[in-house]
Amino acid sequence: MTAPAPPAELFVARMDVRWRDLDAFNHVNNATYLTYLEEARLQWLRHVPGPWFDERSMPVLAASTLNYRSPIAWPGQLAIALYCTRLGTTSLTLAHRIVDAQDSTRLYSDGQVVMVWMDPTSGKPVALPQAIRDAAAGA
Repeated sequence: MTAPAPPAELFVARMDVRWRDLDAFNHVNNATYLTYLEEARLQWLRHVPGPWFDERSMPVLAASTLNYRSPIAWPGQLAIALYCTRLGTTSLTLAHRIVDAQDSTRLYSDGQVVMVWMDPTSGKPVALPQAIRDAAAGA
């Protein structure tokens, strides 16, 4: 029996490790991994053709799972790949991998986040925008 094929990459964000990201142990602070992931998601969303938020529908982070696989040192360049693993009615699950930009076999972190689109006035979930559906399904 063969393993299912991994989902196709939606987007790969590239970013530099900043000096300010380091902690007292001279590696990237664990909380900064979440900042890298947030930036990768925002870069992807900026590339989504069509509207993906308005005054009645915007994304919020509902859940986050982060596996720390290896410490990130400075200086360095990262490649952060995003994958859609679930497309729901009101939510989207994005898997992620943070790797070294020059050596993609060096895995720093993996995991997933769940983003829910909601009405900011009512706080209730709303249907995913069609632009998000198209962008996530087209990968």
